[in-house]
Amino acid sequence: MRDARTHGRTEARGDTFLRAAVPLCLCAFLISSCRSAPTPETAAAKENDVPVAINSESPFQYPADLYDQGVEGEVRLRLYVDDMGRVHPESTKVASSSGTPELDSAAVRGAALLRFAPAHKDGQSISTAFYQPVIFRRSGERAAAPAP
Repeated sequence: MRDARTHGRTEARGDTFLRAAVPLCLCAFLISSCRSAPTPETAAAKENDVPVAINSESPFQYPADLYDQGVEGEVRLRLYVDDMGRVHPESTKVASSSGTPELDSAAVRGAALLRFAPAHKDGQSISTAFYQPVIFRRSGERAAAPAP
């Protein structure tokens, strides 16, 4: 399977193009997992904080046959994360389908491997349900070789 990571290394097939394209594959994962350090202004916002993904690499695997066919899509998952930051896989649901069952399944499988810093309220870690988009996109295609 090809790797739909937002950061980190990809060695699935040793494909140089894939390694260059992967950083753009799951924009939503990258955005949701990159947060700046708290400042006094954002400390108050901590009260309604949501879980933040802390995986060093994205666990979402872009199915190789769909990648090769150029099939793209966005899956919106409903996740439940406890006060320790653990995803409860049995509660993970597809809230909005990509329209491609294989992409939906790949998103659910990857979600079980996510790790989070838990949400907070009143300075305490809390359990919460929230929506997580997972975007399967191929970035720019290779330029065609010029004719001899």
